[in-house]
Amino acid sequence: MLEKNQQLMNTIGRSVAKYRQAMGLTQAQLAEMLGIGNDAVSRMERGTTVPTMQRLLELSEIFECELADLITESSHRSIDQARNLEKRLSQLDELERSELLVLIEKMIEWKLRRKV
Repeated sequence: MLEKNQQLMNTIGRSVAKYRQAMGLTQAQLAEMLGIGNDAVSRMERGTTVPTMQRLLELSEIFECELADLITESSHRSIDQARNLEKRLSQLDELERSELLVLIEKMIEWKLRRKV
């Protein structure tokens, strides 16, 4: 159970860092927006502390993302990765999606052949 909790804390931390950097914010700027210290943001991003539900809601508002994105976007679970990929693919038109799927299939085939 402790390992799963640590995985979740790491996933959330990676997501917070990713969104913060994508918005061009420093840890200090995010800390100021949240009304917390820089060290608290650093610990959150490193996965040494888990943010409260209230803090997660604040982060989702700042980053203009869904709450679930903070919990699943950087996950190593294949189901979460599939949802993230689905979300990203939905931003493309049908032709672009088809082209990417062909590339992905070829990459998977290549990777599987290398394992043998």
